[in-house]
Amino acid sequence: MDTAALRADLRAAVPDATAALVVTAVIFVWLYARVEDGTSPTVEIMPFLADADTFAMYWLCQAFGWSALLWAWLTTMLGLLRSGRPPRWLPGSPARLERLHRTTSLTTVALMFLHAALFFAELVRDNENRLSWVGRVWSAFVDTFVPGGYASGTGRVAVLIGLLALYLAIPLGLAYYVRARLGTRAWRALHRFVLVVYVLSVWHTLLYGTNVWFDGWPRTTLWLAQLPPAALLLVRLLAPARPSERVGALRGRPLALVRRVAAVAAAAAVIASVVAVVVSGRDGGRTRGVDGAGLTVTQGMVWTGLAVFAVVLVVSVMLARRAHHARRRTPSRT
Repeated sequence: MDTAALRADLRAAVPDATAALVVTAVIFVWLYARVEDGTSPTVEIMPFLADADTFAMYWLCQAFGWSALLWAWLTTMLGLLRSGRPPRWLPGSPARLERLHRTTSLTTVALMFLHAALFFAELVRDNENRLSWVGRVWSAFVDTFVPGGYASGTGRVAVLIGLLALYLAIPLGLAYYVRARLGTRAWRALHRFVLVVYVLSVWHTLLYGTNVWFDGWPRTTLWLAQLPPAALLLVRLLAPARPSERVGALRGRPLALVRRVAAVAAAAAVIASVVAVVVSGRDGGRTRGVDGAGLTVTQGMVWTGLAVFAVVLVVSVMLARRAHHARRRTPSRT
């Protein structure tokens, strides 16, 4: 691991992390105020959370979750801008943009972990009258950090998805610092899958996020926020910065061309879906006064999707490494 680069990025991330903590504090005050004045949708579903002081750690956990999602959105946007053709109006050099992408990525991972850690602490506190100290810690650890361990309501799927996002964010986010070992092509192939972390984070929030239980401006805003990264991804795929990734260079590589076409179609489908949801106001979420349907996605489906994802990731990295070694073995023309 390139520990020197990691230490340098950690130092550079201090202002960014400080800003994230300030934003988290503002969100916490907002969530707390909504509980106090009785307008929190979460309290409508779980009335026992109405005591904001008793459940302060839970609301702080939610605040860290929202700031983590905001920073995930920010670092995703920066990464897409850096990997494509940066617009002329964008201030700063490409190197500065890349550095900012790395520091916001580190901050995002830290916020995600704090979100989970505070949820763990809240569960330990909440079980203090029902279990022994060891039992409280073990039960909270299983519910918080063991994928599939949370077994109550919507959280059966939502917490699992959130944990997968956290556990994927760590290796995919830190892969940059082992790129010399992986090889440049393999690292690029691996890093592209970090978009899945963002998708899982949004999905987790829509299923289980505070203040998005019902239709309303927080939920609509969350959907609208997906348009910029989806549009940037579409532009990135249609007009990549690297000549080797442009359509003309893919004509002799049918598999790569098929992957590009599939990716373009998926990005376009995401944009169309977000627009349809915002216009129609229907996204499958809860509606006041209406009993919700059962979960349409099960833990088994999520685990199957993870297995498929892992196979695709490994194959992509292996193909990238093979292409790298083949290029090194090919004698250069004089």
